Amino acid sequence: MELLYKSTRSNSEPVTASKAILKGLAEDGGLFVPTNLPKLDVTVEELSKMDYKQTAYEVMKLFLTDFTEDELKACINNAYDSKFDTTEIAPIVKADDAYYLELFHGATIAFKDMALSILPHLMTTAAKKNNVKNEIVILTATSGDTGKAALAGFAEVKGTRIIVFYPKNGVSPVQEKQMVTQKGDNTFVVGIKGNFDDAQSGVKAIFGDKELAEVMDNAGFQFSSANSINIGRLVPQVVYYVYAYAKMVANNEIKNGEEINVVVPTGNFGNILAAFYAKNMGIPIGKLICASNDNKVLYDFFDTGCYDKNRDFILTTSPSMDILISSNLERLIYRIAGNDADKNAEFMAALSKDGKYSITDDMKAQLADFYGNYATEKETADVIKEVYDKANYVLDTHTAVAAEVYKKYKAATNDTKKTVIASTASPYKFARSVMSAIDAKYEGMEDFDLIDELTKLSGVAEPNAIKEIRSAKVVHDTVCEVNEMKDVVKKFLGI
Repeated sequence: MELLYKSTRSNSEPVTASKAILKGLAEDGGLFVPTNLPKLDVTVEELSKMDYKQTAYEVMKLFLTDFTEDELKACINNAYDSKFDTTEIAPIVKADDAYYLELFHGATIAFKDMALSILPHLMTTAAKKNNVKNEIVILTATSGDTGKAALAGFAEVKGTRIIVFYPKNGVSPVQEKQMVTQKGDNTFVVGIKGNFDDAQSGVKAIFGDKELAEVMDNAGFQFSSANSINIGRLVPQVVYYVYAYAKMVANNEIKNGEEINVVVPTGNFGNILAAFYAKNMGIPIGKLICASNDNKVLYDFFDTGCYDKNRDFILTTSPSMDILISSNLERLIYRIAGNDADKNAEFMAALSKDGKYSITDDMKAQLADFYGNYATEKETADVIKEVYDKANYVLDTHTAVAAEVYKKYKAATNDTKKTVIASTASPYKFARSVMSAIDAKYEGMEDFDLIDELTKLSGVAEPNAIKEIRSAKVVHDTVCEVNEMKDVVKKFLGI
């Protein structure tokens, strides 16, 4: 049965999966959501005998119903190959009293690789299916990880160009070096004088510019997105929660049917929404634990039912979560509003106009599966040291936020269910913050000296992603004001 996608903001005609992937964002500014969440049609027992690629096919075929079996399997095989440094793709490591789902074994050592390795293949396949003649221009805002993963995915992909905007002083040194050294004639990286929310709002405004869309079309271009607003990003993320549960059954860590909890360090809400989708497909997930840093807009939302971005933006050691507008939350709001596009559009208009909205008591009651909390900067550093001292396991700063929130959840609830923590980045990506947390003696060292020390400390080989940037030349040095973003895009495209 064909699964279609509709906008969260209007009752416009639903579109196929391939069209939703190509568009990225609906024309009314809404996000595409499936008309229903499909149920898995294979058993957990069958899944427990499958590898990552096979699991990916079983999950994604239910969402991307206008892709043929051959098309989808080709996309999966091209994505999950030797770019990953382990054949498992997403290994599970037990440390202390939790199970860490390592999502950072791809080319850019962050969880974004899990989806952005496959998105270019889904998109170029979708373009062929829909007889698209225009060149696809990927336009993306990043808080650090999406940018490099998208650049690596789309570099030199025929028929595409990619433009990434990032906050100039709001990402880690390694994250910035990864982006500004990216090769490929079709790639363009721009630092903006502002924060991630400014970059994201600027990108959304460009997407919504009908006049520019017409100019682009006449010049043979059309926009699409690699941000998690694109359903082609979200669907592959559902896979690893299904895979994690099946692997825990296969490894006799849990019994088939036993509930687990999932903890996700959360910024834009896509990664935890994928876990929510996996739960609704039939995976026995109990609580969805949403972990925030000092930018705790989501914690406050789950606590009060009011989403309020009117607050100071705090730069933290977990920069990929330094976000005050969690775009993917809109997909959940639409669902708990009874799939009422008009009602959801009202909330989003209030967010745009006043910077806040409050959901009804009935809607809040539907969030019982979620638990929100946050970790301060000190707590994040302390838990890195604690897990290292106890288990000889090194967490990155984002995963540490999740580990600390998991501690708070257990203390508050006495829930002893086995728990999977989404480990979203390699500690190598945030070596300075990680090493300083483990021992103050590392604080004055140079970045790459710290990486050498981390190799000794962790016993984990330095990833290729780090080796590559040690001597890589900077090829992108454009910086602009927020109000210049549109002009920068036009200049790169020569229009």
